[in-house]
Amino acid sequence: MDKNDNAVLKAMKKAAKPLKPGEIAEMAGMDKDEVAKIIKKLQTDGAVTSPKRCYYQAK
Repeated sequence: MDKNDNAVLKAMKKAAKPLKPGEIAEMAGMDKDEVAKIIKKLQTDGAVTSPKRCYYQAK
């Protein structure tokens, strides 16, 4: 995992609720499109779940 992956996970854990990619991007100070790519990667790795459509949270 690189620093951007960690920043996304940290933002998700800090919120402690499912978030949209745009909300995560705002909290992490990153571009929304970049965050969306990271979320897909983290889902594949099993670090992130999607409890409902377009919302994500760290496991």
